[in-house]
Amino acid sequence: MKLPDKVTIKEVGPRDGLQNEKQMLSTEDKIEWINRLSETGLSYIEVSSFVHPKWIPQLSDAAEVVKGINRKEGITYAALVPNAKGLERALEASIDEVSIFMSASESHNQKNINKSIEETFPVLEEVIQIAKQEHKPVRGYISTVFGCPIEGAVSTDKVILVMDRLLEAGVDEISLGDTIGVAHPSQVEDVLKYIQRHVPKERIALHFHNTRGTALANCLVALQHGYTTFDSSIGGLGGCPYANGATGNLATDDLLYMLHGMEIHTNIDSEKLQSAALFIQSKLQKPLLSHQMQIFNAKGDVYEKNR
Repeated sequence: MKLPDKVTIKEVGPRDGLQNEKQMLSTEDKIEWINRLSETGLSYIEVSSFVHPKWIPQLSDAAEVVKGINRKEGITYAALVPNAKGLERALEASIDEVSIFMSASESHNQKNINKSIEETFPVLEEVIQIAKQEHKPVRGYISTVFGCPIEGAVSTDKVILVMDRLLEAGVDEISLGDTIGVAHPSQVEDVLKYIQRHVPKERIALHFHNTRGTALANCLVALQHGYTTFDSSIGGLGGCPYANGATGNLATDDLLYMLHGMEIHTNIDSEKLQSAALFIQSKLQKPLLSHQMQIFNAKGDVYEKNR
């Protein structure tokens, strides 16, 4: 099957990668990291989350970070927002794109948002409406598409129902999340074949976690079916706190290695990306778990090199 010539990588490390990290980072370090990511050739960086600070203390400085970064032309700087109040703060900080989130499984939605799926729609529809009035594109994350830590298997029909409702409300792109990293290639193929009957591929992104080491294999299946937008986190930072033994998100650097080896263009400079990975690794004071970073770290002590 013919593979696409070009892929868009959406870097979610500054938000999804950091949100569960216990090592608190300074606002200045976050800004410096995002500025370094902006020099890599990435076209999209999700920089923070405007949820209430008590839920994610690590990202309580979202407004300061967004206002402090050096914005580079051609890059979309996005942020996650939970409701109209969070959106107000995000708009005041002049975010470029709004991301909203909910789950395809009822129990995970309750645990993660403290609302039923049906109760979540009006909250998000208000966010979408206001964002559109402000001429901001909206991205919708759907969690637990390939499996739920509480319910187990999730029906693709449930995913379609949530997706259709969000698209009808005005969402521009849907990111399908393998929240706990249980997806495998044949399952991804089945889900994507089903979904492409309902939604154009151009409006779908894939958000894989690497809990069981299948993230790159899942990406390859998606590529073979013509999907060209992938979320990833530098160094594999992040991962769902509800997944036992979670090893993090799909690593941007590992994905980049695979794509460039297959001569698929990304416009991203691997060396500059690795420099940004070394910087955040030194600030978190622990080795990043991507395969690329493990190889690099094995060459010697690199913690001090990018301070």
